[in-house]
Amino acid sequence: MRLTPGAGRDIDLDSVDLFDLDLYTSGDPHPIWDVMREKAPLHHQVLPDGREFWSVTRYEDVCRVLGDHREFTSERGTVPTHLGTDDVAAGVLLTSTDPPRHTEVRRPLGSKLTARAVKSWEDSIRGTVTRFLQPALDGETFDLAEKALLLPAMVTGPLLGIPAKDWEELVQLTAMVTAPSDPHFLQGSEAATLAISHHELVTYVKDWVKERRASGGEDDSLLQHLMSVRPGGEALSDEEIALDGYSILLGANVTTPHTVSGTVHALIERPEQFAKAQADPTLIPNLVEEGLRWTSAACNFMRYAVDDIEIAGGTIPARGAVVAWIGSANRDSAQFTDPHDFDITRSNAKRQVAFGYGPHFCIGAPLTRLTLRVFFEELLQRFGSIDLAGEPEHLRSYFIAGMTHLPIVAEKRLTP
Repeated sequence: MRLTPGAGRDIDLDSVDLFDLDLYTSGDPHPIWDVMREKAPLHHQVLPDGREFWSVTRYEDVCRVLGDHREFTSERGTVPTHLGTDDVAAGVLLTSTDPPRHTEVRRPLGSKLTARAVKSWEDSIRGTVTRFLQPALDGETFDLAEKALLLPAMVTGPLLGIPAKDWEELVQLTAMVTAPSDPHFLQGSEAATLAISHHELVTYVKDWVKERRASGGEDDSLLQHLMSVRPGGEALSDEEIALDGYSILLGANVTTPHTVSGTVHALIERPEQFAKAQADPTLIPNLVEEGLRWTSAACNFMRYAVDDIEIAGGTIPARGAVVAWIGSANRDSAQFTDPHDFDITRSNAKRQVAFGYGPHFCIGAPLTRLTLRVFFEELLQRFGSIDLAGEPEHLRSYFIAGMTHLPIVAEKRLTP
């Protein structure tokens, strides 16, 4: 979807379809969200097949929905592709579980992903990023969005315990889960694509666990660590390990590539911001935060109201599905001055909610921030300029805001 909005236009909120895939592939949802925040901060939509959902678009309301599991549960599904059908893994899958179980599984994993813990990976990540960027310095067209799909696997594969020979397949499968309608990942129907990808990913983790149990091998990987987690004093079953491993693989692979490509695209469109970051590398951490806000790669998350809940001037009925639009919250002018400006000196960019909010705040956020910081340090040190070499192509998904193609041509930086 377009990250720089077009001109404002008259919008009939009664006819808006927030599940229209064309809106994100070739359209522009930001003007719609602007109007919703102002005139309909709680918006109700009924789909042609009878499914219905409520939307919140303001920053404070998005934080409330994502932050309070007593009002809004995760245990029926958390992504809009599940709308109308309760997630069969709810209550087990890490992303579809509420506290206290969610906390009991998450806490020991999170201890391995703190900012201090991942700091030891910085040199390895820098080497990976350097190798990733090198082909772009040859002067030929480099499709950043396409290549970047593999970047998170290159970084996190060793941390997860996944061998390099499997990275490409797993990246393809995780993309199928989150963008099952995109022609790059579609296999038959959308339902078939979701079924295939879910089955293959869960089976992969099951086989990984089975092999480790048979061999007796141990390492310090995150999947190995998952085998030792004991929520409530009971070890996870192989099925639970497989589902939680599936959740971790999705989180590791899905959003970072689109943050990379969307932020680079913003810098190409605004060479003065590129020059400013290059002149003052201390701005790079804030560039990362502004890039996260700007791209909001995880465009939304879904919850279900536990009871009748009053919010944003209206009521969501008990068991009603509510979609919290992160992409809108991160452009809320009540929080971010001139929200449609990309500004790497923005003073409160770190208030972005691109990682979510509350109990399900992204467990991998410290590793993602480190990876993005290193990426832009290396890019700005090595590249003198970056230009588009063709039109970007946007992902066909209302869940993940991203690109499938971003052809660029870069020139080497002549002086450090």
